Amino acid sequence: MVFPEEDFQAVVDSSHAVIEEAKAAGVYVFGGGIDEDVDPVLVAGDGTVTEGTYPGHTVPNGGYTVLELPSREAAIEWAAKIAVACRCSQEVRQFGYDPAS
Repeated sequence: MVFPEEDFQAVVDSSHAVIEEAKAAGVYVFGGGIDEDVDPVLVAGDGTVTEGTYPGHTVPNGGYTVLELPSREAAIEWAAKIAVACRCSQEVRQFGYDPAS
């Protein structure tokens, strides 16, 4: 997200508005930001804790918005709305359904 400091409140307001739109449409599941003040760790099966993330990967910044949508096309449409509101590109991912959940 790159924008002038004086635009911060406008970005916050537009971001919240698109989330409210998603809630009103019944597609919002949850969302939130990554707490960048807390460093990531990797935890092994034996309980060993290693500082950082997977080798070769960077720590993601920003946040996540999870929507339940009927198609990839709908996901791209919502990602575009969020990109406009946040003034930055959005990465679209699809969850694999776990029948045991």
